[in-house]
Amino acid sequence: MAHAHGSQGHDHGAGHVHGATDKKRVLIAGCLTAGFMVAEALGGIFTGSLALLADAGHMLADAVALGLAWYAFHLADRPATGRLTYGFGRVKTLVAYTNGIAIFVIALWIVYEAWGRLQAPAPVLAGPMLVVASLGLLVNIGSFLVLNGGDRESLNMRGAILHVLGDLLGSAAAIVAALVILATGWTPIDPILSVLVSLLILSTAWSLMRAAAHVLLEGVPPNLDRDAIAGDIEASVQGVREVHHMHIWSLDGTRNMATLHACLDDGVDAHKAVGAIKKRLAAEHDISHATVEPEFGQCADGHEDHDDDHDAGAHHDHHH
Repeated sequence: MAHAHGSQGHDHGAGHVHGATDKKRVLIAGCLTAGFMVAEALGGIFTGSLALLADAGHMLADAVALGLAWYAFHLADRPATGRLTYGFGRVKTLVAYTNGIAIFVIALWIVYEAWGRLQAPAPVLAGPMLVVASLGLLVNIGSFLVLNGGDRESLNMRGAILHVLGDLLGSAAAIVAALVILATGWTPIDPILSVLVSLLILSTAWSLMRAAAHVLLEGVPPNLDRDAIAGDIEASVQGVREVHHMHIWSLDGTRNMATLHACLDDGVDAHKAVGAIKKRLAAEHDISHATVEPEFGQCADGHEDHDDDHDAGAHHDHHH
């Protein structure tokens, strides 16, 4: 067990450096967003602009999301415990999923609000609205640049960037709406553009939730093919007759893990074979932590189970 942990050490070290800078980036972006969200909400109420309020709503979700993302990084640094043997790494994925739901709710509220506005257009103070929206755009560009330098593989960072990108779009839409109202006096542009921003954000929230749900459901990481990896081990590791009961999953969207049974030819050194399989998984398939059960002859779990498992596995892969 100590050996397996050791093989993970290097990997965790690289992740740790990323984690520390990502944590700082998220905190800076969160403070920028929270600070300006208040100004934008007040601006939206003062000018009567739904596009500004919509953007402030997104910024509120973002400030909370970035706060949660920061807390998730903070928790992920903690060592594993006797109760949480994998540590807190998956908190980040849970936060990414919750984030997606929060964006959904806000976007739906904006669509509902906009529908009411289209029925009964309200007056909008376009001049002040333009000023607030322009400042908002600058703040969001700042946040985006801070986050964009972080780790793109991390679901938590992807969630944070997504939020800020939504804000950026919101500010841009509010600027366009303000300019149109200033030029033509046509106020329905305000709710129309707020709906457009909401729809864009809904689609991105959906893809983030799907990716996070896949990790939470212990799905095979999208860039790996379980059956192909099993075949590769059978073909390339000497003395391995067959691989079954294979499960591959990811702890947090970046670290991959696997468990498998390896049926060995008679007379093969089990210790060497297990070492070779682990090495192959780490070097060729980016699986840093593997538990391998060597077998001779009969599968310890009984052969009927193994058949079911292989079928279920093949079906599972096909389904994905």
